[in-house]
Amino acid sequence: MTGVTLNNAIKTYGDVTVIHGIDLDVKDGEFCVFVGPSGCGKSTLLRMIAGLEETTAGRIGIGARDVTRLDPSDRGVAMVFQTYALYPHMTVKENMGFGLKMNGHPKPKIAAKVAEASRILKLDDYLDRKPAALSGGQRQRVSIGRAIVRGPEVFLFDEPLSNLDAELRVEMRVEIARLHKEIGATMIYVTHDQVEAMTLADKIVVLRKGRIEQVGAPMDLYRDPDNRFVAGFIGSPAMNFMMGEVMDGTVIVPGMKARFDLGLRNHTGPVTVGMRAEHLMTDPAGDTHTVDLTESLGGVSYVYLLGDTGERLVIEERGDHRSRRGDRVGVTIDAKRVYLFDPASEARIRTTA
Repeated sequence: MTGVTLNNAIKTYGDVTVIHGIDLDVKDGEFCVFVGPSGCGKSTLLRMIAGLEETTAGRIGIGARDVTRLDPSDRGVAMVFQTYALYPHMTVKENMGFGLKMNGHPKPKIAAKVAEASRILKLDDYLDRKPAALSGGQRQRVSIGRAIVRGPEVFLFDEPLSNLDAELRVEMRVEIARLHKEIGATMIYVTHDQVEAMTLADKIVVLRKGRIEQVGAPMDLYRDPDNRFVAGFIGSPAMNFMMGEVMDGTVIVPGMKARFDLGLRNHTGPVTVGMRAEHLMTDPAGDTHTVDLTESLGGVSYVYLLGDTGERLVIEERGDHRSRRGDRVGVTIDAKRVYLFDPASEARIRTTA
């Protein structure tokens, strides 16, 4: 069993703390994604696991071993970086086997491991080419192949797709997901792209300012966020937020006719109301908004609306109907799909409705 555990892991640079006592358990064979905005500490945390950053305090375990103070080469991990870091004068075959060659492995063993990795990554036709003759996606597959041949206990990925164009990103997401299914290794993957997180992960760790905001399966985070930050970060487009008021157990949102009786008998005062785009519906009898912009993506469109009192919303439209800039449309929402958050703490307010 080769999972990864972090117990009160802390990282400081001088007087500045960037990782604040992280506790995390990544199970054997799990695909765990660290996600969050730039500067949240996700790459630093990954590098701490790899041993490329010293852990100031706390413990990092891989399997049954305490690796907190071990050198990177002794941790049983392989890391795939954003940059491919391939040797330009070497062929694909030579790049993939170079680490094993430097460690003194016999040539037949190196050849067997390179052949297996190239089979998994569909690189057989490119083994004699040099990196300059490869596309970006092919170079990244070589980089992943170089990690596979080492036979690590844990694979670490640091934003490996960020240098690829949109089409190649989708292709490589599929490749990495297929790779995980085939080899079944523990993988930890860093990205700022929540779409990558949602499509790849068994478990997502949402980070902000060096702290974990929430951990869970992708759809659990999407459907049941613990706070406003997670609700706004997970999901595309981002959740709509409006200020509301709780009076006699009913949520009232200025600029909207709808009243939501969500059983808040012990709560009064202001609340932040969250609504996802797919839960807002066009309805001639609903609150009237002006179309500001429409993003048409084929079978679905996202319509950005401006309310008469200044509120902004994005709603989802499906089918052939397309709203145009300047159109006036009515909007309603299913009260069962409303999320409430405390305006001060941003914590989720759980309802009984």
